[in-house]
Amino acid sequence: MSVNSTDAGSLRLLSRPDTVNALQELTRLAVQNKTGSFSRLILDIGGSREARQAELGVLVTRAIERIAAGATEASLPPMSSYERKLVHDLVSEHGYVSESTGEGRDRHTVITAA
Repeated sequence: MSVNSTDAGSLRLLSRPDTVNALQELTRLAVQNKTGSFSRLILDIGGSREARQAELGVLVTRAIERIAAGATEASLPPMSSYERKLVHDLVSEHGYVSESTGEGRDRHTVITAA
């Protein structure tokens, strides 16, 4: 599902990652309540997903730079399963290895050299 506007300022607050994730979860619950079955959906508000993917790319690049400088691993902050999937793909493209660790809201990605 995508929400767009010709006035970028009107979506500024709604397109923040935490807000998008909260609205996505509320939408998913509303659909589940209406249909009676679990559904997966991805909500994009004003290009927020593309912007977040760029932010994740920067996080991955910095983590890989730490490993190249001698760190044995680099942990990223907790994030949603969708964001962790994007991170795993980015890490793999750079020739490194990643895995998700932790539980619930603390689940995060750890990157290591291949």
